[in-house]
Amino acid sequence: MCGIVGFSGHSDAIHPIIEGLSRLEYRGYDSAGISYQVEGELKILKKEGKLENLKKLIEEIEPSSCIGIGHTRWATHGKVNDLNAHPHANDEFSIVHNGIIENANELREHLKKENFEFKSETDSECFLNLLTLEYKKCSEVKQAILNTFKQVKGNSAFVIIHKSSHLIYAIKKSAPLVCGINENSHEVYVSSDPYALVGFTTQIFFPKDNILCVGDHTNKTHGISFYDIEGAPSKNYTVQEKQMDLNIVSKGRFDHFMHKEIYEQPSLIRHLYDKITEKENLEALYNFRGSDINFIHIIGCGTAYHAGLLIKNFLEKNNRMRVNCEFASEFRYRNPLLKRTEAGLFISQSGETADTLACQELCKDFGLKTVSIVNVEGSTLFRECDANFLIHAGVEIGVASTKAFTQQVLVGYILTCALSEKIDLEEIKQEITSLAQGVEDILSREEEIMAIAREIYQKKGFIFTGRGEQFPIALEGALKLKEIAYVHAEGYASGELKHGPIALFDENMVNIAIVTPDLYDKTISNAQEVKARKGVMVLLGEKDNKELEEISDYYFGIDFAATDQLKPLLSNVFMQLLSYHIAKLKGTDIDKPRNLAKSVTVE
Repeated sequence: MCGIVGFSGHSDAIHPIIEGLSRLEYRGYDSAGISYQVEGELKILKKEGKLENLKKLIEEIEPSSCIGIGHTRWATHGKVNDLNAHPHANDEFSIVHNGIIENANELREHLKKENFEFKSETDSECFLNLLTLEYKKCSEVKQAILNTFKQVKGNSAFVIIHKSSHLIYAIKKSAPLVCGINENSHEVYVSSDPYALVGFTTQIFFPKDNILCVGDHTNKTHGISFYDIEGAPSKNYTVQEKQMDLNIVSKGRFDHFMHKEIYEQPSLIRHLYDKITEKENLEALYNFRGSDINFIHIIGCGTAYHAGLLIKNFLEKNNRMRVNCEFASEFRYRNPLLKRTEAGLFISQSGETADTLACQELCKDFGLKTVSIVNVEGSTLFRECDANFLIHAGVEIGVASTKAFTQQVLVGYILTCALSEKIDLEEIKQEITSLAQGVEDILSREEEIMAIAREIYQKKGFIFTGRGEQFPIALEGALKLKEIAYVHAEGYASGELKHGPIALFDENMVNIAIVTPDLYDKTISNAQEVKARKGVMVLLGEKDNKELEEISDYYFGIDFAATDQLKPLLSNVFMQLLSYHIAKLKGTDIDKPRNLAKSVTVE
């Protein structure tokens, strides 16, 4: 979840490191720091809080160096403060770390017996001290790193510099790591995200697990050398063939990226049809249809899991296929029954979600075909799966996912159409066009949603409800409100209220209920039960429904008839805007909610 940037070259290292960290701010973090080398000595500057705090410190000191590493931390071990911020350094090495060292306590006790003192509460400092111990034994940096890495348990990426060397070292296991070179300037870069390197590098490499990358800007032939865990030269890496475009993102007329990204959805919905009907994408759909699959495991986390629930509904309804949808964090630990005739469908915006990647690896080990629905081409998930379906959402800056969810569900819907062996491009185009128009209609009525938000934003709690295809939207709506407004919110199937949650309702509890023509009578009865307990009723239903208007405190009508199976995506846009305006009224940091990260690379 942490952002890492490293540089070694002939020019100043500070600017590209800070620029790279700035690009990774969207991932979420709570402190930032850099370490650089000056005349055989390692210097460190780090500050709690936003990257801007570190930039001010740099402006005061005006450091200069040709080699350095930088880090934005999302705390796992130890409080959020300057001391626990990365990098960590001693008289020999400086390191940055992304991940969790699972045997940190054991290593810490061992190192204390070797007379090492710990300055921080982090697990990362265990790697630093263990590396120093190994270096004392062998006096060779590369071998010391390999010896240290073998002793560390858990999923992590490390980047290391030594006080008297121009080399930069990086190694990882099940954590994102990329390295790159600029063939013109002979500069070497390393990062946890290729986006940080765009415009700086001419070639980007993705090392496999347990591969040590050694960057040497003086080596004009190779620039970066790769070694296996025993120190032998290795070619166990991939090269990114297509360079990523640097999206110069701006909020434009919007106050927040999240708001802007909600408004991007109609054009992205239409654009997805154009992309999916390109020859190579159609071939991928046909190939997937031609495979012998009788069961699909859908795996995701958070918003991606909710998208998976909707895709499960599509597959069961359209394809009469047996489908299981699970949280990635649970799936891998319950010893699931897996067969070669099954497939794993993995959903992730970043393609770097640690739990999801672990599940993909598990399914692959059992011989299952693995397929991704992902936003980032070249991400770890993209590289590891047998087939990939890109959602073409562009860079999503807001930590709380909006447009990516819509695109994930749409790609899943199109995939189910392919599996049904009756892809009618004109029908798909009409359905997608109607959805885009429906979203535009909701966006044009934002003032109505703002008015509802003003009336309810100070209530003590919110329960979102829906039935059938709308139940995943109740879950997603509650998640959005929790993420950005920091209020208690829960998603429930409408029929489950009477089995416990209805005890919470009084005049300070809000029920945001989705009531569509499907299961209308049952769902309206559930709403009446809440109303009878004095709960505040916000109803989302079919346009011009007098009954819904009468029983609700606040009513928002949508033309659900304009779409067939994609109605939940219309409901969700209302939820996105409602959550956004409640959070805005509460004055929270909407794009960078506290304690959250965009790319969750730890378990």
